[in-house]
Amino acid sequence: AEPVALRVLYVEDNRINALLFEEAMRLLGGIELQVTERGEEALRLVQTWTPQVLVLDANLPDMNGHELLARLREDPTLADVPAFMCSADAMPEDLERARTSGFQGYWTKPIEMAKVSAALDALRETTPG
Repeated sequence: AEPVALRVLYVEDNRINALLFEEAMRLLGGIELQVTERGEEALRLVQTWTPQVLVLDANLPDMNGHELLARLREDPTLADVPAFMCSADAMPEDLERARTSGFQGYWTKPIEMAKVSAALDALRETTPG
């Protein structure tokens, strides 16, 4: 039997970053990836498709990653889903704010795919199918 794919939602308005991430997920395998460019799209998508991992860009056209996470967390099925923030800003206060907002991890751009795949592999082992 095929192992169940890990459902990852990536909210990113930069097409290049999104394409690089898509390619990395394809190489990693076992990932069902959905990418949206705006927070509102993400909020609509999760009504019909439940991600197991959230990867949110810090700065989206319609809201920031902190606001988006807060809104996604209002959905009971997403209340405990691990979330990672992606941002080019990596000052200690940025990391602290992400932690306070409820992000489990913080990936600075350009994203180091080795770090991402290690995190996703670790989640895959702990995520019930």
